[in-house]
Amino acid sequence: MNLFNVYPLFDIEIAKGIGCRTLDNQGIEYLDLYGGHAVISIGHSHPYYVQKLTQQLEKLVFYSNSVTNKLQIELAEKLGKASGYNDYTLFLVNSGAEANENALKLASFHNGRKKIISFNKSFHGRTSAAVRVTDNAKIVAPINDGFDVDFFALNDIEAVRKSLQNNDVCAVIIEGIQGIGGIHVPNALFLEELSEACKASGTILILDEIQSGYGRSGKFFAHQYSNIRPDLITVAKGMGNGFPIGGVLISPMFEASYGLLGTTFGGSHLACTAAIAVLDILKVERLVSNSEKIGNYLITELQKIPQIKEVRGMGLMIGIEFEQPVKEIRNKLLFDEKIFTGVSGTNIIRLLPPLCLSKSDANIFLESLKKLLK
Repeated sequence: MNLFNVYPLFDIEIAKGIGCRTLDNQGIEYLDLYGGHAVISIGHSHPYYVQKLTQQLEKLVFYSNSVTNKLQIELAEKLGKASGYNDYTLFLVNSGAEANENALKLASFHNGRKKIISFNKSFHGRTSAAVRVTDNAKIVAPINDGFDVDFFALNDIEAVRKSLQNNDVCAVIIEGIQGIGGIHVPNALFLEELSEACKASGTILILDEIQSGYGRSGKFFAHQYSNIRPDLITVAKGMGNGFPIGGVLISPMFEASYGLLGTTFGGSHLACTAAIAVLDILKVERLVSNSEKIGNYLITELQKIPQIKEVRGMGLMIGIEFEQPVKEIRNKLLFDEKIFTGVSGTNIIRLLPPLCLSKSDANIFLESLKKLLK
């Protein structure tokens, strides 16, 4: 049997990682500025993280949602304190797509509606609200579960208000910072007006912080640059530093009941151990603050490079847009300079490094990029 070929792959086999560095099976070292689509939040093979997972693995006997798992309670308490949402509740799942699907279902159960609003160039996983806009085409990939999805331009509050006038919209779902769509940041005023419009029409506001959350923006959640508190917040990616886990942070306005939501593997002992270790390290090593500091430095220095059309983002979630396609630049960064980066569409290089990125490593990237652009 062969693999189902849906991902373009580089002919590089990573054998080991430590911090922001990875080594391939030939012993060649790479600087990782992409972190596996933003999942590596605290760095590769952090010793505390490895220790905690190893200890839990040694004593793990079985897992079931029908018995008490104190690790879920510990994770919920620590996440509430770290994020500033201590009054919310937590439902644990396995991935970002599953988190968004459960958020949409919970919203629909709450108000009985089936219409969803999303935004152009957004991406919410392979879900009912998934939309991806590239330079050449718009790809909509809904799952047929009864939701009717409309898409609007980001920051167009008047279009959203008009759509909400009939009081028939179940939920508005929006990323804290658009990831795959090109690192577009919602305007803080737009988010505040959007929150008010949702409240006035009985519409649930869902903040997808799957890629932009967990300190990546320089705050725990990217939407915390504005003065809002969403009804539902979805998380995943950096939550487990590569271990599959996701979750939904749920406002007190929602009442839980047995059987309302369900999951087989969500909130397992190993997943919770990984997520708790991440929160511990974020706190002790002040990685959210580091993300803001190093991210601001990178953005400022990148904006000085004349060959770059635009730099967007916050913290260590950065989009670098060029007038020309970036395939050759990215390939040279990887194969000549030994630096992993990501892309968005045709003309944008995307940076999503571990939050422990140092200024010296940031400078290595800046000097390599300047050299290639000359």
